[in-house]
Amino acid sequence: MKIRKSCLSQEQYAFETLERYSGCQISQFEKNIILTNFPAYVDYFAARNNNPVYEGRMFKTAHDKDEGITILDIKIGSTAAALAVDLISFLPINGVVLLGMCAGLKQHHMVGDYILPTAGIRNEGTSLHYSPPEMPALPCFKLQRSVMDVLEKSRSRFHAGVTYTSNIRFWEFNDSFKQNLVDLNVDAYELECATLFTCAGFRRISLGALLLVSDLPLQDGGIKTKALDALVYERYMPDHIEKGIETLMTYQKGLKKENWIFAESH
Repeated sequence: MKIRKSCLSQEQYAFETLERYSGCQISQFEKNIILTNFPAYVDYFAARNNNPVYEGRMFKTAHDKDEGITILDIKIGSTAAALAVDLISFLPINGVVLLGMCAGLKQHHMVGDYILPTAGIRNEGTSLHYSPPEMPALPCFKLQRSVMDVLEKSRSRFHAGVTYTSNIRFWEFNDSFKQNLVDLNVDAYELECATLFTCAGFRRISLGALLLVSDLPLQDGGIKTKALDALVYERYMPDHIEKGIETLMTYQKGLKKENWIFAESH
């Protein structure tokens, strides 16, 4: 069978897919983007300034023109994370920040703490489609610097460290897997960071992350229950979102300052 060339360019394909999946037009997307795994985050973001919520075949999104920020619920998992980065990479983006949740793996961690990822261990498989296994999964340093500035300014309790990204579920009941996490001395378990960092590097977009510790599976009684999940959303979601917004604004100010310095020097 002869392979025929596509009638669409990659950009056209990405834009049409993003419009189908998000339920809104490409022109509505802002240059600063928050990625999340949680529809409630989109609802909260939209309600802040009475912006409409859009929902398509896969994603849920809202846009704030005044703040210049779009929030996109990309669902859960590494394949969804890679797809989202592939699609938005064709937009004129300043920066992207993931607001996700994670399992804290250290004894001094507490629910409600923040994790500032410095790298991600790639045990999810998806990132192998974007770079060889020996390449580390690293966030955009300048964007993470903005995250840290926001955390330090607000005197928030946070930990900087390596996340373990995998697609294994029910790992909380796998003793050998949990022991491996302890032996690796990683700080958090989650499902998307290494994929996002790797894919963003491949697509040449600036992407960072701010994770919220939502459960402590290595501690007694630390597995997430319905009650704990409800508490996390009620008590910590608003601050998490506000810090994501402030991070993007801080990062954007830094970009403008760099551009001004560059222009002055030339």
